[in-house]
Amino acid sequence: MDTFGPHLTLDLNDCNPEKLSDFDLVFEVLDQLPDMIGMTKITQPYVFKYSGLVPEDKGITGFVVIAESHISIHTFQEKNYVFIDLFSCKHFDYEFAQQYLIDVFESKKPTVNVLMRGLDFPREVAEEATKNGKLVMPALAAE
Repeated sequence: MDTFGPHLTLDLNDCNPEKLSDFDLVFEVLDQLPDMIGMTKITQPYVFKYSGLVPEDKGITGFVVIAESHISIHTFQEKNYVFIDLFSCKHFDYEFAQQYLIDVFESKKPTVNVLMRGLDFPREVAEEATKNGKLVMPALAAE
C-alpha cells in the first residue's frame, strides 16, 4: 500500500499492574523501541508520574520524539490499562512492535489498530524525505 506511514495504536487491558507502575520500565521501552524498529530517536524519553484529579487515573506517561514522528505511553495502574501510540512516516514492522509491547506489559486483552496514514500525501515529498531508504531531516542535517 502506498501510504505515508503506519500509525499503530494499542489499548492494552488486563495488564500486570506492577509493570504499569514501573517508571524505569516505561523509560526503557521508550528508549530502546526506536532502535528495535529502525527509527531515529532525536530526544531522550520524557517520562512523568501522574496522580491527577481522580486517584484511579494515576499512572505513568511517557513520550519520545523520533525523526519519523513519535511514540507515547499512558499507563493507568489502578485500571490495569495502558494506551500506546506509535506513528511513523517510515514503514516499520508493526507486528513485531505490537507483540513486543503486549509482552512487556503482559496484556491479556489487547486491542490493536493500524491506521495507514497519508493516503493523499504528495508522493514526491515522501520520496524526497526518505532518500536511499533513510529519512532526510533538513533541520538535523544542518547540525
